[in-house]
Amino acid sequence: MSGCRSRNDGNGRMRGKRSDTHVGTIEKQYGVDLGARSDMHLGTLLKREGAASLSDLLDKS
Repeated sequence: MSGCRSRNDGNGRMRGKRSDTHVGTIEKQYGVDLGARSDMHLGTLLKREGAASLSDLLDKS
């Protein structure tokens, strides 16, 4: 996965994206079209799509 998210505490896992991030910001940052309004929050889109994380959502698209 591309992007500029940092890694946590030396465990190698990506830091979670905040659920109040606007979908438009994510679309611009990752160069994808998620098919949702740009002012929708990530948490709302994750619930609507049944995805557990941003990574899961990006893998679907």
